[in-house]
Amino acid sequence: MPKPYWSKVSLPRSPKLTRDLTVDVAIIGGGITGLTAAYLAGKAGLTSVVLERDRCGQGDTCCTTAHVTYVTDTWLSELAKTFGKDHARGAWESGQAAINQLESIINDQSIECNYRTVPAYLHGRWQDGDDAENEQLHREVHLAGELGFPATFVPQVPMIGRPGMRIADQARFHPLMYLRGLIKKLPDLHCQVFEHSEATGFQDEPLAVIANGKTVYFKNIFIATHVPLMGLTGTTKAALFQSKLTSYSSYAIGARLPHGTIGDALYRDNSDPYYYLRLDARPRHDYVIFGGADHKTGQHDDPSTCHAHLEKLLGEILPDARVLDRWSGQVVETFDGLPLIGEIAPNQFIATGFAGNGMTFGVLSAMMAIDHFTGAKNPWSRLYDVGRKKLSSVWDYLTENLDYPYYYLKDKLGKAEGKSLRAVKRGEGRILSLDGRRVAVYRDNDNKVTQLSPACTHMGCVVRWNNAESTWDCPCHGSRFGATGEVIAGPAEKPLEMAE
Repeated sequence: MPKPYWSKVSLPRSPKLTRDLTVDVAIIGGGITGLTAAYLAGKAGLTSVVLERDRCGQGDTCCTTAHVTYVTDTWLSELAKTFGKDHARGAWESGQAAINQLESIINDQSIECNYRTVPAYLHGRWQDGDDAENEQLHREVHLAGELGFPATFVPQVPMIGRPGMRIADQARFHPLMYLRGLIKKLPDLHCQVFEHSEATGFQDEPLAVIANGKTVYFKNIFIATHVPLMGLTGTTKAALFQSKLTSYSSYAIGARLPHGTIGDALYRDNSDPYYYLRLDARPRHDYVIFGGADHKTGQHDDPSTCHAHLEKLLGEILPDARVLDRWSGQVVETFDGLPLIGEIAPNQFIATGFAGNGMTFGVLSAMMAIDHFTGAKNPWSRLYDVGRKKLSSVWDYLTENLDYPYYYLKDKLGKAEGKSLRAVKRGEGRILSLDGRRVAVYRDNDNKVTQLSPACTHMGCVVRWNNAESTWDCPCHGSRFGATGEVIAGPAEKPLEMAE
């Protein structure tokens, strides 16, 4: 699997959970959301424990491109249309609060993570732009100004050559350097971090989570896993909640670039799906990160072409760029364009649906969770309420999920990709028909063959092989599994079963 650029920074190792504990807050997930929540819990006088299935920071946080912005994937005008202008303002204001909180933590704890305040540009399409984009951008600038945000229209974005909207005071940083600094501070804040300690069971009398056969008793639990685990939620309610979410795979490349080729800012074009670009400052040259080519997870016939597409487009935009790194991540979108953050069951807080704003909404979710646990009033709790309903969003919600039974039946009844293990080359995975049964077969570079059940352990959909990432991806709800079946991303909580 290609390694993200950020993964070159190593985090301190934390032990496995080997004893029973009692804390105020149990946090599941050691990414930016969970670790920031642990920090804020300590600052609020709460004891906490972080349980991470693998290594901290190696999940979705590591796969980000680390844009820190309150400019949401959904246009401001669309938010105003769906929720009203006041709530649209609230959405951007909550993002600004998260940026302020992130900057405050970094400054207070002297965390070196290349944090820098930069402008963000929402500009015309890299390819095939037209005059209608200018009109849309002018409307967005006018609305942003009306709602009190520092937005201006730019006829030509510097070094981009497209019209755009400039929004001041956004940011970029190195997410793993931030987490590295944060982890070092947590022991002084009554927080214990445990890695390789997967939450495998939950109980409500008394409230507890089981990991490595040990029990952590808690007053409140925060599921900070990007796609929430079921936790204390009933199976039916969890399934209904999951139907509000749609998972997308997004691809990124990192390239070396001569100093001064492009300004230090965040760039996002108006394509659908959109492309996004930013710098990461280096001593002797610039490093540009370019992403996009999104598609629903598990619903692309040849994901390896996505990186090739990005490289071709980046070469047209910045001919001097030399690609060094390739990776992909997963974004989760909701039925109405805003995250779902709040209490889903008594004493259980969740956060998901961050779309392309994972860093910003991850910090915001941590803030909201600790406010909830301490009884503090949060101004955005109703806006992001996990149980909210909007009649104007019903059609979008249905459209995003109607293809579930289609893909379920299509994969159940479709043809396999061969009937012999010889059909699978080294480093490749295929769905085969062996002795009348469908089997997900992977052959590693040492010629070792792994045979798995192709049924996703979430709801039984048949997984597909992702030749770009060497993973098994579920086309129904976006679960992802490693080549040998281990869970990479939910909502599935169990690995693929070994084939009989």
